[in-house]
This record gives sequence, C-alpha cells and structure tokens, in this order.
Amino acid sequence: MFDQLKTFYRLLKQTLRLMIGIPDYQVYLEHSKTHHPELRPMNEEEFFRNSQARRYDSSKAGRCC
Repeated sequence: MFDQLKTFYRLLKQTLRLMIGIPDYQVYLEHSKTHHPELRPMNEEEFFRNSQARRYDSSKAGRCC
C-alpha cells in the first residue's frame, strides 16, 4: 500500500511539473545515463536553471537528441 502511494505521489508530482513546464529531473538522469554516459549530468540546481532558461529564452530551445 505504501509503495503504491509513493508511486502515485511521484507520478502526480511529475505530471504537475510537466503541466507548468518543468521537466522531471529523474527522467533527465535516466536519459543522460543511457544516451550520454561520457558526460557528467547536471546536478538538480543546474538542471532547474537550465530548464528555466530554455523555457523563457527561445534561443536555448531544443533537444539534445
């Protein structure tokens, strides 16, 4: 029961963040590990700042892959 609530909370948090334009940090880490293992992933603060910059600065828009 506790695991189900924990999963529900995680998915709810991820959904709400995506609704306001903030990507999920854990998804980023998994992507980085799979597709860019040679690079050091950003820490959570760097990731947040980068996400905000990409959201509000159209010159930084785009995807890595």
